Amino acid sequence: MINTLKLVNPIMIDGKEVAELTYDADEITSMQFIEAEGRALEYMGTGRVGAIEMDAGHQLYLGMFAIVAVNPNIDIRDLERIKGKDLIKVMRIGRNFTVPSEGSEEESSVQQYETTQKHLAPQQQTSEDGE
Repeated sequence: MINTLKLVNPIMIDGKEVAELTYDADEITSMQFIEAEGRALEYMGTGRVGAIEMDAGHQLYLGMFAIVAVNPNIDIRDLERIKGKDLIKVMRIGRNFTVPSEGSEEESSVQQYETTQKHLAPQQQTSEDGE
C-alpha cells in the first residue's frame, strides 16, 4: 500500500525541493533488503551489532528503499540527505517492516505453524506397567 511521508526538512532531488515522498515497504526487493544491510554496515565500519529488530541503521536504509521501490527515479544518495526528525520517520518505516505489528499476518502464520507442529509431534507412548 502506497503511503506518503511528509518531510519537515525538504530535500533537493533533481534540482527540485521535495517535501513529500511516497513509499511502500511491501515493494522492497530481496536485493534492496541486502543492499540496505550492506550500506548500514559500511557506514558503521563493523559487523552486525545485534538483531535486525534493533539495528536502526538497517531500518533506516530499509525505509529509504521503501521510498525508492515506488520512486525508481530517486537515488538512494538523494535520500541520504534527509536530516533531523525526518530520519526517525524514515527509520520507522524500516522498523515497521522488520517488526510485525500485533495481530499481523506474520504473527498469525507463526502461531499457526507452532500449533501445527504441536499436533504433528510424535506422542510418547507409555505402557501400563510403567516401562
